[in-house]
Amino acid sequence: MTPDSEDAQLLGRIAAGDRHAFETLYRSYFPRLSRFAGRMARNPALIEEVVNDTMLVVWQKAASYDGSCKPSTWIFAIAYRKTLKGLKLTDEPVESDASLYEDEGDSRPEQVLGRQQLQQTVADALDALPAAQRAVMVLTYYHEMAYADIAEIVECPLNTVKTRMFHARHRLKDLLWNERESSQ
Repeated sequence: MTPDSEDAQLLGRIAAGDRHAFETLYRSYFPRLSRFAGRMARNPALIEEVVNDTMLVVWQKAASYDGSCKPSTWIFAIAYRKTLKGLKLTDEPVESDASLYEDEGDSRPEQVLGRQQLQQTVADALDALPAAQRAVMVLTYYHEMAYADIAEIVECPLNTVKTRMFHARHRLKDLLWNERESSQ
């Protein structure tokens, strides 16, 4: 059984009021939705609110899942809309947290510092993108979603997703190049 078919079965059971199925789905999606919302919002309170609001909608609307897309696409679409709504309501500057991107590679201080600086620079550049472009980048590179799934999540045509990715890549390239030039 594939993860998508397992998730679809869980949604069917949730629609019938099965709390255990909801707990299983919640545990499965909590880390993924947290990472997604975190990369979009960088606000711990908003991240938690987005994940909880998303899963509340899943609980309440599981019966409306019609199988026309993957369950993950349906759930991430809800999270995307909740994140955008939360960003509009808070209207606070987005801050980066480079610690979200840390790995446990070489532990020499100069490598750690260099890696943290690079991660912070990339995070700052991502934060400078408009929310629609940032969402496409995050879903593509951090969640490895296909453009067709992203189009369903952000409710736009496939070519619009491709266009947003094109512009986001060019904007990131410019931002990172400018950062490099100013630090030399």
